[in-house]
Amino acid sequence: MSEKQDRVLRALETAGISYTLTEHPAVHTIEEMDVLPLPYPEAVLKNLFLQDAGEERFFLVSLPKDRRADWKALRTYAGSRLSFAGEERLAALLGLERGSVTPFGALNDTESRVEVLWDTDIREMPLVGVHPCENTATVFLPPGDLARLLNACGHPVRWVVPS
Repeated sequence: MSEKQDRVLRALETAGISYTLTEHPAVHTIEEMDVLPLPYPEAVLKNLFLQDAGEERFFLVSLPKDRRADWKALRTYAGSRLSFAGEERLAALLGLERGSVTPFGALNDTESRVEVLWDTDIREMPLVGVHPCENTATVFLPPGDLARLLNACGHPVRWVVPS
């Protein structure tokens, strides 16, 4: 187990959050996730790391894996056109590599520069599946527990209504 993954699991255990960890080969896309024999494939989230046009605001966006990002709703929320942030920003702000974008990356953002946005449909999911800061495993846990952990570390989840 890597140091990054161990740090996430320790945070969950310290917060008293139950989870299931499934290790697997490295994956970089939802399509690669879909072929894995995961225990809860319907729980997997798609995660995007975005920046505003001025590269001053950054957003960690999560949505159900089969949903397309609603760029209009995101633009309305941000008040600016959004684009994917580069790998350098991803590493600097969240301590993550391409293919490993996850809400758990917010644990590494000690300056709270990144805003966490979730599709409202995530609230209705019994479990969500996200990487523990590396794409060689997936953690499954209730979305409310993950939101509580993010809130506690200074990253309140903001809900974006899909159109």
